[in-house]
Amino acid sequence: MSGINDRVMRQYLDALLNEDAPSPKAVKATQTKAKPVALKEQAPAVNVQPIEQLLAQVPDEDVAQQVEASPQPAEVQQQHIAQQAEKLLADEQSQQQNQSKQAVPLRAPQAAREQYMEGEFQALFFDVAGLTLAVPLKSLGGIHQITEVNQLFGKPAWFKGVMLNREEKINLVDTARWVMPEKYDKNLEQALNYKYVIMLGESQWGLSAENLINNVTLKAEDVKWRQSHGKRPWLAGVIKDKMCALIDVENLQLLLEQGFDSQDH
Repeated sequence: MSGINDRVMRQYLDALLNEDAPSPKAVKATQTKAKPVALKEQAPAVNVQPIEQLLAQVPDEDVAQQVEASPQPAEVQQQHIAQQAEKLLADEQSQQQNQSKQAVPLRAPQAAREQYMEGEFQALFFDVAGLTLAVPLKSLGGIHQITEVNQLFGKPAWFKGVMLNREEKINLVDTARWVMPEKYDKNLEQALNYKYVIMLGESQWGLSAENLINNVTLKAEDVKWRQSHGKRPWLAGVIKDKMCALIDVENLQLLLEQGFDSQDH
């Protein structure tokens, strides 16, 4: 990799850890920094209200206009009001479901750092679309070659499908699309050549990989650790001298189980 590409990749990895949105000038200059990811605000707690309270939320003027515009039998007006109440109930229930989905029980940022503070640890390095990623060996569930993948309808775009390995079903992730959707386009999709599956712990989730690089022994001080929960909870930190993103496998599994991509949190 040339010196320019090294510098560009380092800037991109630094941006992954940066909680502040990059300035427009910096974005224009590099054209490589990740787009700022807006944090989803957690929906306020919502209680399903009695019908009487829901009816009180229907604007009186709206009902009055409906009555003035076309005099209708009382039962028709009651039906209209009931429909309004049902709509309000459905909206509140939808908000409750969204609130439940957003409440992913992610582990604290320091958890990954504390896990590796003492002594050395090993990590497997692999690359995807020019980005080097690393998984700690203690969180590695295995490595397989990609075989036939069965696509499933109704899944997110980053879900490549299900692959069978010795009667075990593996949920295969399009890693490039998941990790850096802001860079994913038709040209990148056609250039990808996934050959391996990197299994995440004891789960059924596997990351697609183009190349396996090597195992590297690391110390805690070799990593620039993520300091706050905020953006990219799947990222434990950046390995300084290797221009490599260290994956927080536990948080990544939780996000995948909820159907989130890297920009949903």
